[in-house]
Amino acid sequence: MMQAAPNLLRVRKDTQNAGRYSDTMTKRFFFILAALLFSLRAAFAQDVIYIQVEAQPSLARAEDRARFYSADLADVNGFSLGAGWYGVALGPYAPSEAQAMLQRLRAEGRIPRDSYLAQPNEFLSQFWPVGAQLNPRALQPVDPIQPEVQVQQPVDEPAQEPVIIEAEPEPLPVVDDETPREARASEARMTRDEKKDLQVALKWAGFYTAAIDGAYGRGTRRSMSLWQEENGFEPTGVMTTYQRALLLQQYNAVLEGMGLRTVNDTRAGITMKLPTGVVKFDRYESPFAHYDASGDLGVKVLLISQPGSATTLFGLYDIMQTLEIVPLDGPREKGRNSFTLVGENSKIVSYTQASVSDGAIKGFTLIWPAGDEERRTRVLDEMIKSFETTSAVLDPAFAGDAPQSVDLISGLEVRKPRFSRSGFYIDRSGTVVTTLEAVQGCERVTLETDYKATVVAQDAELGIAVLRPSEAIAPQSFAQFSPVDPRLKSDVAVAGYSYEGAIGSPLLTFGTLADLRGLRGEDNVKRLAMAVLPGDAGGPVFDMAGSVVGMLLPRGSGNRQLPEDVNFAAKASAIQDLLSQAGVPVQSSAAAASMAPEDLSKLAGRMTALVSCWD
Repeated sequence: MMQAAPNLLRVRKDTQNAGRYSDTMTKRFFFILAALLFSLRAAFAQDVIYIQVEAQPSLARAEDRARFYSADLADVNGFSLGAGWYGVALGPYAPSEAQAMLQRLRAEGRIPRDSYLAQPNEFLSQFWPVGAQLNPRALQPVDPIQPEVQVQQPVDEPAQEPVIIEAEPEPLPVVDDETPREARASEARMTRDEKKDLQVALKWAGFYTAAIDGAYGRGTRRSMSLWQEENGFEPTGVMTTYQRALLLQQYNAVLEGMGLRTVNDTRAGITMKLPTGVVKFDRYESPFAHYDASGDLGVKVLLISQPGSATTLFGLYDIMQTLEIVPLDGPREKGRNSFTLVGENSKIVSYTQASVSDGAIKGFTLIWPAGDEERRTRVLDEMIKSFETTSAVLDPAFAGDAPQSVDLISGLEVRKPRFSRSGFYIDRSGTVVTTLEAVQGCERVTLETDYKATVVAQDAELGIAVLRPSEAIAPQSFAQFSPVDPRLKSDVAVAGYSYEGAIGSPLLTFGTLADLRGLRGEDNVKRLAMAVLPGDAGGPVFDMAGSVVGMLLPRGSGNRQLPEDVNFAAKASAIQDLLSQAGVPVQSSAAAASMAPEDLSKLAGRMTALVSCWD
């Protein structure tokens, strides 16, 4: 019964306030509608522009982020981007105003640093604010002509494997029987690219150190002589057809078994060299053509193909970085119409490139096991050089037959933390107090999934950690600590990510203050009578006036199993002592009346942080 009471309280309060919420939303709808009509009239008189802030792979996540930004910023909009992605944007603004606002909001840390200006015609239907239903394309006086792309519709019969259109390489000549004169003649028939390839091979073998220019001067001739002498040939400085083939065979020995062949994927509209000896075509799941590993090496290739604009491309840029196949470490480059991503960890190295042209997004990803750099870089170089496209693109509506899951995007696993706990903001720069359990043994710690954080102070005995984000977060609210302990048996509430981020906002769990000390008389903790989940640990404990009176501690892992409704919290005074030692100022609350549960829930939502531990 004690476990059910908080939930019953929430249900009752929600029911009581449904009417008030409906009236508020009705007023807000007419206010938004009037504002939009005014914006539309003004927009026809001049060009307008938006600030693209985020792109998310699900509508629910995008709505959460739009709600997050709306609490702090005006003019927040949410639009469909196509292909299952949704964007959050600010605007519309005049171009000059948008540029100035973009720079200011970036500098203040209120929007991500990679936010950029976007045209209205890059957005589809609107989902935020609720009920707005603005078509952003109507804001342009003249709709631009959309480029023609050939969307390849899915077919009922099984997909045919892409065609390999390149044969095995020519075998090595049988004998080396060219005279020096014949060798010079055969050399003269080489193209400039073939000469460059030979210089690359000589450089790899350690005999050539000059520029790769395809011009055979004294440096190239000397390197040829050195190679000939090393390999038992007469050092003439002019290589025969046999010798050139032998050198290239030595150079390409590392690629033995890779089966580099040119593959024509007509449905994706991409032709390029692929290591067909270690990957084979598996399936299409828009926007990817999957080429999975065919052996023990574990190499994988994705061809990227979909219709879209620059907005869609940068939505893809954001999504790719949430996937397991793109590790967090590695350089990222984003241009006006293209991007590259390199991700590496102790297991894999992945390379992704994509660009948009004529209404089509094309690219590829190569995933390779770590520690095999020579083969990886050689194969990648051949793939980049051979990459060609046609106008055909994969149908965005085609998802294949793979099972659906919230942890999968187009058949690829979304990167997940080892576990997540709760924390709460204590200042305007985003400093967070959390449980020490949330940061122990982690290769990386993040706040709100996206912001890397470091431990700046800790109390190992009590189990408290203080985190500082790598960049300012500017939370919507932060803790105000109560100067006194609440009365025994008084109502308290804990805010936390009970389900470790599966639900996009924190939940409130209500209970009572059972004792001002621990079970052994500890005076820096207090005992709570409430049932909580592991994800709640580190969350703020509130009194009914909204002041923070402590931090929820994780349940012990000892031999004694306490009842579910027996939990403990670090006292506010102990937290303040640690913050004072770390030089972090805190704010105390003034006396205030009790809040309604729904108001306390809103306050907790603005103050509580998701703290994640990553391998």
